[in-house]
Amino acid sequence: MRIGELARFANCDVETVRFYEREGLLDEPARETNGYRSYTAIHAAQLNFIRHCRSLGIGLADIRMLRRFQADPGQPCDEVNELIDNQIARIHEQIESMRVLEQQLRTLRESCRAHQSSSAGCGIMKSLEQPIDDESCSCHGDGHAANDAPARQRR
Repeated sequence: MRIGELARFANCDVETVRFYEREGLLDEPARETNGYRSYTAIHAAQLNFIRHCRSLGIGLADIRMLRRFQADPGQPCDEVNELIDNQIARIHEQIESMRVLEQQLRTLRESCRAHQSSSAGCGIMKSLEQPIDDESCSCHGDGHAANDAPARQRR
């Protein structure tokens, strides 16, 4: 099958197929005499595997490792278990970061309860004008900054 057919089969874009191929996650297909790539059911299975992993938030490096296990199914699965345990731990960290961020946004929202005729008197706007590390910042002041290490790393 051609790349368009493979992409339709996997419900993704042609560029996604090319990206995974460039990244070495998808085996390189044979070439027809006219130079077109020729994909097989094996490529479709690989692409579905990759896309399933990505839907679980698994990164490309970890997918490479999982593909090695897929290519050599006789290996013990301890490393696979460890990889998934690490993914679960990353998700827990992200959840905690999102909780901290939610609290910061709630604190920020509470800084302006009145409907102002202009944004000049808005507590949210005044707070956002402050540096993040400034103690007068309503969302990061009062100890919130110390809890913000994961969220700050994203900036």
